[in-house]
Amino acid sequence: MNLNLSGHHLEITPAIREYVVSKLERISRHFDHVIDVNVIMSVDKLNQKVEANVHLRGKDIHVESIEEDMYAAIDALIDKLDRQVLKYKEKFEGRRNEGGLKHQPLSDEVA
Repeated sequence: MNLNLSGHHLEITPAIREYVVSKLERISRHFDHVIDVNVIMSVDKLNQKVEANVHLRGKDIHVESIEEDMYAAIDALIDKLDRQVLKYKEKFEGRRNEGGLKHQPLSDEVA
């Protein structure tokens, strides 16, 4: 998984970088086919905004979160991203399993 962190009106400290990396491990633990993750952090007056673009095999997911605290924004972003990745994983696994089930004979048809 390639990770690209960038800050807009914000310097990304090693502590913030480590926090984001540790939280993104949860995503890669749930779904192995994550290719690329771009995270953009920005500050606008009192709002801390975190955006993530995740490139999966066959789909791109965009998530954003706005909070007053950067760490709270990162947590909210990871929760949203986790839900969307799990939803995609269920659809992805369902499509893979359907192809294999079509060609198997039913147990009632075997005589």
